[in-house]
Amino acid sequence: MSLTDALLRPHLSSPAKPLVTHYDDATGSRVELSVTTLVNWAAKTANWLVEEPEIEPGDPVAVALPAHWQTAGVLLGAWWCGAHVVADAAGAKVAFTGPGTTSSAAELTAVVSLDPMGRGLASAPGADAVDFLSDARTAGDTYSPLFPIERDTPALCSSTVEEVLAQVSTYAGKIAASDRVLSTVEWDLPDGVVRGLLAPLAAGASLVQVSNPDPAKLADRGRTERTTLELA
Repeated sequence: MSLTDALLRPHLSSPAKPLVTHYDDATGSRVELSVTTLVNWAAKTANWLVEEPEIEPGDPVAVALPAHWQTAGVLLGAWWCGAHVVADAAGAKVAFTGPGTTSSAAELTAVVSLDPMGRGLASAPGADAVDFLSDARTAGDTYSPLFPIERDTPALCSSTVEEVLAQVSTYAGKIAASDRVLSTVEWDLPDGVVRGLLAPLAAGASLVQVSNPDPAKLADRGRTERTTLELA
């Protein structure tokens, strides 16, 4: 079973539930993804990775993205097809980066627009780079793994699928499935992602992620979203 299967399984019985709500206080944007929508984005990512750069289980995929709803889809999609998510692009088959950046160290750069409405890049990326959102939009909304993902498959930096799940359980045990988690944790690899994204998902909770948080607005975010637990 892939890491993504394990993380999404607690949520599939409630497909319309808000799963990840993302605020960016720098732009004033708010985007809410249901279980179904996040699963679809993850499936598109997994299908694109398998069909375009032909990722196989254990292949390194670099992710250099901030805490963002699009990053959640990228990470879950990468793990769904068994990719090994790493921070260093050197030797990676694909490097996911934000707009305005490319990675000559990877075979291919997938530039993620981080546009709040899910639009692609305003201009074409450089050589050996693709506009990821525009490219992946036509990929399938469902994903069926081509290969079994074993528990000893490298998944996140130096950890295997089994080891990541063990790390996640340490934090997830402090979160209830009924919780709505307000978080300002940045998704640095590996610890930030484990604590700020994977733990709430594994617990069956929903996540309200605030990027570039304005301290003066944070309490209001919690009241508006009716959050029950805070991660910082």
